[in-house]
This record gives sequence, structure tokens and C-alpha cells, in this order.
Amino acid sequence: MTQKFILLLAIILLVACQDDDAQFGDLVAPTNLQIDVDIENATEEAPFGDGSGRVHFTATADNAISFKFDFGDNITRLAPGGGVTHTYTMVGTNDYLVTVTASGRGGLITTETILITVLSEFEDPVSRSLLTGDDSKTWSIAANVQGHLGVGPLDSYTPDFFAAAPNQLAPCLYDDVITFTLDGGSITFEHDNAGETFFNAEFTSVGGGGGDEDQCLPFDTEGTRIVSLAASTFDTPEELTTGTQFTISNEGFMSYYINTSTYEILEISETFMHVRAISGSVNNPLAWYFMFTTEDPAGPGTELESEFDQLVWTEEFDVDGPPNPEIWNFDIGNGVDGWGNLELQYYTEENAVVSDGTLKIDLIAEPINGFNYSSSRLTTLDKFDFQYGRIDIRAKLPEGGGTWPALWMMGIDFPTAGWPFCGEIDIMEHRGNQQDVIHGSLHFPGNSGGDAITQTTDLPGVSEEFFVYTVEWTEEHIIFAVNNQIFHVFQNNPSLPYNQPFFLLLNVAMGGTFGGDVDPDFERSTMEVDYIRVFQ
Repeated sequence: MTQKFILLLAIILLVACQDDDAQFGDLVAPTNLQIDVDIENATEEAPFGDGSGRVHFTATADNAISFKFDFGDNITRLAPGGGVTHTYTMVGTNDYLVTVTASGRGGLITTETILITVLSEFEDPVSRSLLTGDDSKTWSIAANVQGHLGVGPLDSYTPDFFAAAPNQLAPCLYDDVITFTLDGGSITFEHDNAGETFFNAEFTSVGGGGGDEDQCLPFDTEGTRIVSLAASTFDTPEELTTGTQFTISNEGFMSYYINTSTYEILEISETFMHVRAISGSVNNPLAWYFMFTTEDPAGPGTELESEFDQLVWTEEFDVDGPPNPEIWNFDIGNGVDGWGNLELQYYTEENAVVSDGTLKIDLIAEPINGFNYSSSRLTTLDKFDFQYGRIDIRAKLPEGGGTWPALWMMGIDFPTAGWPFCGEIDIMEHRGNQQDVIHGSLHFPGNSGGDAITQTTDLPGVSEEFFVYTVEWTEEHIIFAVNNQIFHVFQNNPSLPYNQPFFLLLNVAMGGTFGGDVDPDFERSTMEVDYIRVFQ
């Protein structure tokens, strides 16, 4: 039943002093602010409700643009339309002073305060204990788990629209750390975002951003907030949920900003938590899914579990002499403008040889055809290509300032479509000027050259030892790994050029836009390739 309460306080504050003008129109404060309160299942016999703690509020006012509720339990919420439901979680029958602020044009506000009494009987000691560890527990996004962030329709209870592949999203999301602490009878929440928050595209304006893409933005998440546990209001089938939700005070949120502070706990254990939240526009609400872990997300779980196990092609480099001409072509010369990158080397056939079970590409400081360095570039264009699968290349890299070895692929339409329209997948790129850093990159229209989609991984010893460089490629994603450890995941889609056969390229360049400054004392270095294996 709806209960009308006596208004205890009415204040009209003028927070902007300026002439009425065309910018705001007439400056009129909201008037006639009224608050209707419906304590769920309240009766004459049970005037404080059924013990669920749920209360439905409706605020109305003339000339109001939006409303903000302070529920009197450290939780606040914006309600542009004036209607909102809140769950009180303090066990027992308790009084709450609720403040509603109606905002009008030009910053004028009207505030009303009411006193309500609500009964809450909900308790979930298991979730409380697992969330906090009965002391303090730190959580972060389970970056290496498929579906660690997902979105779907309200009625499916699965992320049917999108489920993030391991490590697919912005690094600022994975740097996020949240801590739940049991403080007496209360749970507190602290959020360390290292200065940046990953915003959903619909809400980037909250962080001072714009555009129609998700992005990392500077955002202040400091401060201690209160967490309230309550019975779930999500209508999720009971076999899919714990039946408990939590709300974070003062507009706190779980790592990814979607303009909500309430999360349903679908599953929770000592080290893993799966939650669901509802957010989106009034006409298009969506269900969001998040997985969190207490373990190091960069530790166990980063290993690539391949879906391809059938070896379909291999180059073992086990016949001494020139590279097999039935497989390999040579690109000769310096191309146009140093192969488009201002590279300093001249490619020959003589700088590539197979011996002792490896292909060796020598980069040599020597005068040749007007250039100061010689090397080789090999391709399988028109001789071998494949579409989708896993490719492993075991290699040891050259060293020296300016060296630029690469193991890579391009679409077979390169001769007609040109670059970057054919697409490029850099399985491995390395700069001698960054000896312990490996790059995995993708080039395509709109993201090529210096704007390629790139991730790196630190890998000491790349010029002393052989490592296996991997790309696993499907219609849905392209995953980069070294020694089977994932370091870059990219979401593929039909609009990109990564849905056709690709051929292979192996080369060692010198200098240029990626290689950078050349060591003046450089004399010679070699890239060795032990094998190339393709699985489907």
C-alpha cells in the first residue's frame, strides 16, 4: 500500500545567480515536490513491510528535470523519471531519513525530507564471508577467463551479445583492484583504478570523454564506501544465482563503468566471483556479466588452450641449402621508400640459408647496391596459405640497435587490394632497441602503420634462446601467445580483412619507422627459425 508521510523539511536553494537568458530559459525552481512511498507488502498488521526491506519511491514536482534520492543508509541514486526501488539491508526494524532533491533549470533545486521505518530480515553470512574473507579480500577482473566481461538480453541470463576473450579489452580494466572489508557488522568497499576507469561508450561523458566507443578515462574512485547485501531483485532463475545482490554506496561500481551500483551474485567461492548487473537506456536495458578473481590474473590461467590439434602443414628446415623453392619466394631490393617504412637494408637471396636444422636470415653491415645493410625477406605467396587455425613458429631473434625481425602474415589479395586493405597479422615483431619486448600487432584500414592494434609482452633472452611464437585465428578472435602464454587477444568480425586465406612472410629489416636508430658499431646478427607448424 502507498503511504503518504509528513514532509519534515522543504528548502529551495538558488545555486546560480544569473539573468534569465536563452541559455536556460526562465530560471524556475521545482515546486510542489511530493514523495510517495510504498513499503513492499506493508499491511495494518505488518506496517513496516514483509522483511524484504524493499521500498518503492515515486517523486513528482512541477518544473523538475531530474531527481536524486539519498535513502538515509549511505546509498544515493539518480532517478531522472522520479521512480526508484531501494532495498534496505540493516537487519531489524529501522528508521531512515530519506532526502529527495529535484533539479530544475539553471541549477535551481528543491529538497524534501521524509522519515520512514522499514523491516529487513535478510541475512547471507556465506556470501558475506566469501566476499570479505571474514577480514579483507582483494578482487580483480578475471582477465584470462573467457567471458570475464559480457553483455546480453535481460531474459537469456547469458552474455549472448558479447563475451570478452582472454585479455581482449583495455589494459586499464585489468589494472583495476577492488577490496571488500568486514568492518564490525558492515562491509566496506575500496576501489583502486590506478587513475583510469574503463567506461562503457554510453557513459563516457561521466568521465569527460566522448564518441561511440568504450575508452579509458581519468576518474576519481578514491574513498571508502558501504556495501549492502540484500535478497536479489533480478528475477533470475534460482538455479543460476545465489539469490543475493549487493549495492555499493556513493555510486561505487565494479571496475567497468555502466552507471549502476547494484550487482547480483550469480556464483561466489574463495577465489572466484561471477556477478550480473542491469544497465542501459530506458528503452534498451541490458544485462552485464563480470567475472572476478582473487588470484593474480596474469598468473595461472594465461595458458592458451588451443581448439586446433590437427597438424596440416609444416616446414621443418631439415634440408641444408637454399630455402625450399616450392615453398618460398624472395622479395629482392629495398622496395618503395624502404618497403614503405624507410628501411635501410637491401634484400637478397644469399642472406637466407638452411643449415643444421634451422633457417638463418643474416643481417649484415656491408655496402650493396647503394645501401649499407643486406638481409633477406621470404614469402609463401601463391605457394602456401591458410584460413583460420593455429600457427607456431619457433625462432631465435637477432640483436643490435636498429634490428627489426618479423614473423608475419598478409591476406592473399595483397597483389590486387594492396596494403593495409589485405590485412596484416604480425605474429612477432621485435626491436633491437627494446631487447626484451615482443610485439603482436594487426594492421587493417583505419588501424595501420603507427595506429596498428598492438600489445606487447616482456620476454628476456629472445636472442639467446628459441621461443615459440603463436597466433590462433578464428572467425571470432585472433590470439597472440609466446610459449603458449597469451599476451594479446583481438576480436575478429566479418567487416575486417581477417576472413580470407593469409600467406607467410619472414624477414629481418634494419632501422626505419619501427626499427629506429641503428647502432653505429653494428656488424652482423642472425634470426634463426627452427620450424613453422600450422594446425586446424
